[in-house]
Amino acid sequence: MALIEDYALIGDLQTGALVGRDGSVDWLCLPRFDSPACFAALLGDEDNGHWRLAPAGAGACTRRAYLEDSLVLESVWETDDGTVKVTDFMPQRDRAPDLVRIVEGVSGSVEMRSVLRLRFDYGAIVPWIRRSDGHRVAVAGPDSVWLRSEPPVRTYGEDFSTRSEFTVEAGETVAFVLTWHPSHEARPRLVDPHESLRHSLEDWREWAERCRYRGPHREAVVRSLITLKALTYAPTGGIVAAPTTSLPEEIGGVRNWDYRYCWLRDSTLTLNSLFALGYEDEAAAWRDWLLRAVAGDPGDLQTIYGLAGERRLPERELSWLPGYERSTPVRTGNEAVGQLQLDVYGEVIDSLYAARGGGLGGGRPHAWNIQRCFLDFLKDHWREPDEGLWEIRGPRRHFVHSKVMAWVAADRAVRTLEQDPRLPGDLEGWRAMRDEVHREVCEKGYDKERNTFTQYYGSRDLDAATLLIPRVGFLPPDDPRVVGTVDAVRRELRRDGLIRRYSLDDTPDEAPVDGLPGGEGAFLACSFWLADALCMTGREKEAREMFERLLAVRNDLGLLAEEYDPRAGRQLGNFPQAFSHIGLVGTALLLAGEDTAH
Repeated sequence: MALIEDYALIGDLQTGALVGRDGSVDWLCLPRFDSPACFAALLGDEDNGHWRLAPAGAGACTRRAYLEDSLVLESVWETDDGTVKVTDFMPQRDRAPDLVRIVEGVSGSVEMRSVLRLRFDYGAIVPWIRRSDGHRVAVAGPDSVWLRSEPPVRTYGEDFSTRSEFTVEAGETVAFVLTWHPSHEARPRLVDPHESLRHSLEDWREWAERCRYRGPHREAVVRSLITLKALTYAPTGGIVAAPTTSLPEEIGGVRNWDYRYCWLRDSTLTLNSLFALGYEDEAAAWRDWLLRAVAGDPGDLQTIYGLAGERRLPERELSWLPGYERSTPVRTGNEAVGQLQLDVYGEVIDSLYAARGGGLGGGRPHAWNIQRCFLDFLKDHWREPDEGLWEIRGPRRHFVHSKVMAWVAADRAVRTLEQDPRLPGDLEGWRAMRDEVHREVCEKGYDKERNTFTQYYGSRDLDAATLLIPRVGFLPPDDPRVVGTVDAVRRELRRDGLIRRYSLDDTPDEAPVDGLPGGEGAFLACSFWLADALCMTGREKEAREMFERLLAVRNDLGLLAEEYDPRAGRQLGNFPQAFSHIGLVGTALLLAGEDTAH
């Protein structure tokens, strides 16, 4: 089983594939990020679906890299018989998704082997495969996949797989194209693999050149932006948290979740970063997705939505998949969709406030009406306990971060009315709410003895989310309570230099706050938050050291998962993770003096 960081991401802005160092595509959902996988070896083994294309008998590639500022992957094998490279990419689609793999001989004469095992519905269904016009066609239920090569190579069926064997000489190329379409429709038009490669490189280079960041970490920032763009579902503007499900937060543990959906709390940092770096179109598309997704009864606001704003994302377990390194269960859907997470109201209102400040006119004429409805709801409900931003599966509590974000909601609404008095709204009522929330958090969520904000009222446990208190403007960075909280989090949640999300060492007579057994790795976004907090509290040298430590955690392609195990030296959780890359961009901007926080 490959390490999580051994994978590369390719995609077409509607789905994504993970390609291992050995040339195997072990994860691909078609036609969307949240569709059932046709390659699911990532969560099982080869019998659950994969496509390996590499020199016969070879292991991992000698080297690999993305071609310039693109999502086009080039893997090179140096063998005793010669050198060959494989270029993998998914061109932005016209209608049907295509996975293109181009083999090119560099020197000598190399024998190549392709082994394709299609397994629809997350590895559960073996399709019927036939020949048609020289192509291989796999069909099962609603899914149909076509495989062709240019020029044609010897292809045969064996052991429920489709195999090809051929030799490439220096200067020769063989291109494979795998195309999905609904089985009841006719085969879509054929794409030219070489022309598609040229267009893909041009599109990505043109997009990357728009980045305004010119600081010392441009390579890391641009790669993170490309990753965030790759996680965008282009038809709607939504951004998935990750293209994978059930990659574990602890090897062998049960903290395995489906992240192929859109989290509202990503919106503020995403909007701010996109605006700051010159991507107004993407920011506007995300803003419009947000408005469509949250429309309706404010009491029904969810923290998670589908790619087009779908609300029903039922969680189920796929019993036939053994899980990544035997980490079960494997889940699809996400039960957190039904949780009460009060911080989301603050994040939505903050996002729309940022949109207005960034020149998007407040996010459409009805955006302000939506915010007013949210404030009316929050005025009546902010005192209630909730599940918090970490989507705990234990009892509801009065989480400090949730209350702080309720303050953010009132604060941004007050600021909006102060900046544009013509807008309707309860200015005095929102000011009163803002003041009341602030007083209560400082009274009930702060431990005077230890000089730190805690995870929830009455607790001694800590939460890395309290590092955001100065970032959102709840207290100034030089406030002694902020400095004390930064020091306490760094001292008590640190794990070999990185930061965990929250305390997991409750006293024996208490249930774990998240209601789950086992542990997890250091949370990378929280580690970026610590770097931010150190910078804001005047400890720039330490902030830069933390940032460099985090950059070193990236894999060779600049990609980050959700978490990291410093002791084992490996990434954990779904991969690549939008939240981690948003954190990287935000910290780079802050260190460069281009902070986008309010």
